[in-house]
Amino acid sequence: MSFGHGSGPPVVAAMKPIVLVVAGHVTRDAVPALCAELETLLSGPGAPVPDGVPPAPPGPVECDVGGVVRPGLALVEAVARLALVARRSGRQLVLRRVGPELQGLLDLVGLADVVGLGEPGGQGARREPGEFGEPEGAAEVRVPGA
Repeated sequence: MSFGHGSGPPVVAAMKPIVLVVAGHVTRDAVPALCAELETLLSGPGAPVPDGVPPAPPGPVECDVGGVVRPGLALVEAVARLALVARRSGRQLVLRRVGPELQGLLDLVGLADVVGLGEPGGQGARREPGEFGEPEGAAEVRVPGA
């Protein structure tokens, strides 16, 4: 009897977090590309596995916004649309490394109650850029013109 070599247990693969890293100055023109990148990440490895393998409960989608410069309403729009993309896949968007300017804007428009803020799991700890490196599988999106 022969067993094919798999890429690892499906449960372990499903537990790998989906991380989108946003850096630079976010403009309204960049928002569709950010959403497309998240959709690609959600449909790639780590997406629920069909055909007899029960999918693991979907975890949060982590979005690292610590590298964003001059957060403004375009970034708020991006966060709102990314939260919708995550929700359509049965997940919640969790923002990491949220600066005080973005925190204030999210509070002002009421999105702070819609997206998770801080580290997943309810811990509000924030780490410095490069402190532990980015998680495996993180996709960084640099906004053109930043």
